[in-house]
Amino acid sequence: MKSLRFSSIPTAFAVWCIACIGASQAQAVSLSLKGVEQQGGILRGETEPGTSVTLNGKSVQVSPQGYFVIGFDRDHKGDARLVLSSADGSSLERVITIAPRKYVTQHVNGVASKYVNPKPETLKRIRAEGKIKGKARRLNTKGEWFADDFVWPVTGILTGTFGSQRFYNGQPRRPHFGVDIARPTGTPVQAPAPGIIRLAEPDMYFEGGLVFLDHGHGLISVMMHLSRVDVVVGQKVEQGDIIGAVGATGRVTGAHLDWRMKWQRANVDPANLVGPMPKNVSKKQTAKPIARP
Repeated sequence: MKSLRFSSIPTAFAVWCIACIGASQAQAVSLSLKGVEQQGGILRGETEPGTSVTLNGKSVQVSPQGYFVIGFDRDHKGDARLVLSSADGSSLERVITIAPRKYVTQHVNGVASKYVNPKPETLKRIRAEGKIKGKARRLNTKGEWFADDFVWPVTGILTGTFGSQRFYNGQPRRPHFGVDIARPTGTPVQAPAPGIIRLAEPDMYFEGGLVFLDHGHGLISVMMHLSRVDVVVGQKVEQGDIIGAVGATGRVTGAHLDWRMKWQRANVDPANLVGPMPKNVSKKQTAKPIARP
């Protein structure tokens, strides 16, 4: 079995498990996992081609090469049960203990009132946009770009963390499911890993300029508040390709990128896939431009 394509995991935990099941141990069910075993965590795995995988009894998509990815929501409770079954009948069970996280409370003031308490006539637009986003998220691509290394889509000052409980103008709202990176409007935003563009909208109500980048198997990067969208739906991008620019669109108080990530229905922390934010932030984001198809 070849090694995973991602060279290292810059996170708090790494899991490796290689096991042989069966009396003779002539056949092996091999498993390697890398990632973070905690709420909001992402685990990327590799097993023998042809092996089936389930998580808590539900089938997990496995590529022909044996790569797969799983994630755990912000509020995931309890252990997770991962079961691998090979074509010859051998099996491997792994109980994953999901560590709880402590989330900070963040107060954001100065938000336009229309974004805190939308008027009834605005709710129709919000619901319609929700359907558009939901349809794009439900696409389950066979690509295995999630197995590549990830990089920060933009470098800057971290002003918001995954999972924080948000108060807008003193009013409690849903938790924040992304990582906020402050940079000036117009700073290029690059693809953190290869993938297919599934949504490219310049003017969503809450998100402003919005891009969904599908890394395969239900893992999607979400880029919000863009001042410019440089890609179109169906476009294949490589790591480092520019997909848009930092902005102050939608529900914001200043220019920044809100980078979020979904695995299936779970909100997961994209910071788990990259190293620490570089201390020396360059004035220009290094990324190669791409042409639209």
